[in-house]
Amino acid sequence: MSDARDTGGATSGATWRNNPSASASAQQAYDPWLQPELFRGVLTKRVFAFLIDLVVLAVPIVLAIIFITLFGVVTLGLGWFLFWLISPLSVIWALIYYGASLGGPHGATVGMRMMDIEMRTWTGDRPYFVLGAVHAVLYWVSVSFLTPLVLLVGLFNGRRRLLHDIVLGTVFINSNVRVPVVQTTRA
Repeated sequence: MSDARDTGGATSGATWRNNPSASASAQQAYDPWLQPELFRGVLTKRVFAFLIDLVVLAVPIVLAIIFITLFGVVTLGLGWFLFWLISPLSVIWALIYYGASLGGPHGATVGMRMMDIEMRTWTGDRPYFVLGAVHAVLYWVSVSFLTPLVLLVGLFNGRRRLLHDIVLGTVFINSNVRVPVVQTTRA
């Protein structure tokens, strides 16, 4: 990944992001061969976490639909014109939910926390808001355009990463397993 050479303490090359100081810390943090317990059962847990998150996302939307329906009855049908807001507000709500929860201190949505998994970058850092929101968008785009069969990618790699995880450089691990992150230090 990097072209750093030992030249008396300075790096002559740069990583692919042009950050010479990141060459030592840009090692992959989670190795499925050295730490298999981090990845044990992660795909199954992700399925159940996804279903829990769908319920969490659906509750406010259903409440909004009920409110607009009742408001339309009270206003003799005029309030039903608010139904056009449901679709864009659902997308905004999902982006905020995934961005805030994945980018939050736990690095996991409510469903992921219930299933004891969390998202990390491939270097071991916690995700941030934009990464969480883009992760959700890329998931829905990949499943929509490439069919749900694209999720089978997770069965064929050691870290159990899906296609959108690979593209974004993220990994999901068991959060209840406390294994020290393998870090390499430079002398």
